[in-house]
Amino acid sequence: MQRSGKLPSVTARIAVLASGTGSNLEAILNHFADGAAAETGAVVLVASDNPRAGALARARARGIPATTLPNWADGPAIVDRLRDARIDTIALAGYLRFLPPEITRGYRGRVLNVHPALLPAFGGRGMYGHRVHDAVIAAGARVSGATVHFVDEEYDHGPIIAQEPVPVFPDDDAATLAQRVLRTEHAIYPRSIEAVVAGRVVLCENGRVRGSI
Repeated sequence: MQRSGKLPSVTARIAVLASGTGSNLEAILNHFADGAAAETGAVVLVASDNPRAGALARARARGIPATTLPNWADGPAIVDRLRDARIDTIALAGYLRFLPPEITRGYRGRVLNVHPALLPAFGGRGMYGHRVHDAVIAAGARVSGATVHFVDEEYDHGPIIAQEPVPVFPDDDAATLAQRVLRTEHAIYPRSIEAVVAGRVVLCENGRVRGSI
């Protein structure tokens, strides 16, 4: 694993935006630390709307530049930071803020998110974390899962890259279901990011996704 502050020379420079502890960030970092993935891209910036986010500490522990966004709604300022870092691809990892259109339009086909349900079900404004799992259980669903999608100007709406189902058991609560879904997120999200930066998955002009992870 990369531990020093020296960043490798790679094809794609990835920024991860996170608001919380950063478990998906950790999975992404581990994935891009070795093998073929390490040759396709690397996380070179972690940014957060929350100065106390554990994701920032995880990044700094690996020598990756980590920054707090002073105004998460200031699209031009965020774009300036991304350009300064020469970012190619953006991955949202538990980032709870709505991305300004300057980012979603300027980086079309290069912004990804992971959602803890099988979209389009249980998505939309305010649907994140345990709220999603509570809704799944309340609806009596017997299958949930994780979805990786491109980000557009609507919450949880962009074209889907990958989905993986997980069972919902009769004795599940939000916490137990969350653990099962999170393991699936950790498996498919880094692979999806690699597929996008390697060009194996592409968002076409017609809004369709070509390729698979």
